[in-house]
Amino acid sequence: MIAFTVKFFRGAAILSTAVILSACGQSDINASNASSSTANASNASSGEANARQIKQTVTPANNPDLLKKVSATVYKDANCGCCKEWIGHAEDNGLTTTTHDVADLSLFKERYGVPTEMRSCHTAVTSDGYVIEGHVPAKYVAEFLQNPPKQAIGLAVPGMPVGSPGMEYQDKFMPYQIMQINKDGTNQVYAEVEFAEQQL
Repeated sequence: MIAFTVKFFRGAAILSTAVILSACGQSDINASNASSSTANASNASSGEANARQIKQTVTPANNPDLLKKVSATVYKDANCGCCKEWIGHAEDNGLTTTTHDVADLSLFKERYGVPTEMRSCHTAVTSDGYVIEGHVPAKYVAEFLQNPPKQAIGLAVPGMPVGSPGMEYQDKFMPYQIMQINKDGTNQVYAEVEFAEQQL
């Protein structure tokens, strides 16, 4: 009975994510990443208590000029609504963007070295050549660009986690990882986002 209940709720969470993903209108998503993000989902209310314990980092909010000197070209599908929402989030935090709607996103992901398992619905490339793949919060983009690791080509949020910037849906939030993509094709965890307030 317990096993059935767990499978039922996990299936419901995956179905909910699938409905949201389909609304984006983008076909270049690695479905396994969305499923693994769903498996890591936990109660957001438990994260609220931890919010007070998170160390303040350099963010666009406390350093508004941090992203104002940065521009990025964003490649996306013409029908992707969540991509437009992420672009709005990035611009609200000071990033200047130029958008290109493209027919085959995989060509640009390959050109800029985004591994298949790191892919999302849009790819942004900064003026100094760093890749920002998917729904990375502006806070972490600013932090990364302030002091980029020598081995890194950029950051990625694989799939499209519910509650990440541009993927807001009601008050739902799915914990996710921001991954660092390295020049040698490897990746590593750059940051763990465990609750919505951590993105601000």
